[in-house]
Amino acid sequence: MDNKLNFYSSAEGEPHRQRTKEILKKHPEIRQLIGRNPGTFFFILGLVGLQISLAYSLRNQSFWLVLTIAYFLGAFANHALFVMIHECTHDLIFKRRFFNLLAAIFSDLPNAFPSGISFRRYHLKHHSFQGVYDLDADLPSKWEARLTGNTAIGKALWLLFFPLFQSLRPPRLREIKFSSVWTWTNVLIIFSFDFLIFTIWGANALFYLLFSLVFSIGLHPLGARWIQEHYIVSPPQETYSYYGPLNLLAFNVGYHNEHHDFPSIPWNRLPQIRSIAAGYYDSLVYHTSWTKLLFQFLFDKNISLFSRVVRKERAGLKVVVDV
Repeated sequence: MDNKLNFYSSAEGEPHRQRTKEILKKHPEIRQLIGRNPGTFFFILGLVGLQISLAYSLRNQSFWLVLTIAYFLGAFANHALFVMIHECTHDLIFKRRFFNLLAAIFSDLPNAFPSGISFRRYHLKHHSFQGVYDLDADLPSKWEARLTGNTAIGKALWLLFFPLFQSLRPPRLREIKFSSVWTWTNVLIIFSFDFLIFTIWGANALFYLLFSLVFSIGLHPLGARWIQEHYIVSPPQETYSYYGPLNLLAFNVGYHNEHHDFPSIPWNRLPQIRSIAAGYYDSLVYHTSWTKLLFQFLFDKNISLFSRVVRKERAGLKVVVDV
């Protein structure tokens, strides 16, 4: 199938459930890695404190310095906070869901745009229904893929405005209600925080947080992470890990096959999964450079937003997201 015109179609179930069963049968000791890491919250405190401190320090600086610091430092901090929100989404920090929800909203403060709770609502569906078009918000919409095309400029603009495109996907989704008390609490807290930053410290402080957000998930080597996870570079494999040095700054988020196979294992133990079950992961295609992947995505006309697997049938069990 020409992936420039349509998604890859698969009649097979998602690949992770079966591999998980096989790995646990051969390596039952991996079960010992399942659990939570409450110490992760200290990293959240440090990253939120860093971003707020930098916003304050840049309040009276030139706009170009604000952009530069946002690109080379703020983007990494905000991206790391997205990983922290991801840990909260899987309840991998605290035992009680309530505290994980609060931690997700707190992690969201420097992002300047409320996303912590809404991410939880669609990401858990992504795990259970990977590749199911009307349930998996990680898949781009068909109109989105057609609009972007396979040119470098189109894909660059898509990455630049990635948060906007992602926010336009929910209307096509079934079984996901994005409005809830927690969602609106998240919105109220983040926009109130933005208002305080702007009122007390001025536009530059808020611009720093906004551009840190844009660069952390957009036209930046870190933006290649969204390509790395499920965009096909070696069909029919549909999930890819990244084993490069930026995992040190991104809390091992590159271990994506490992995470999908074992979503109940926290970030600090993901490398142990690969080490124990190396025969399963080293045989898969993986990435070692987000920067290289970014340029490959931009300039390879054979890679587009249609380079994703879509399943016609439901891939998992019904998942109720109750927040």
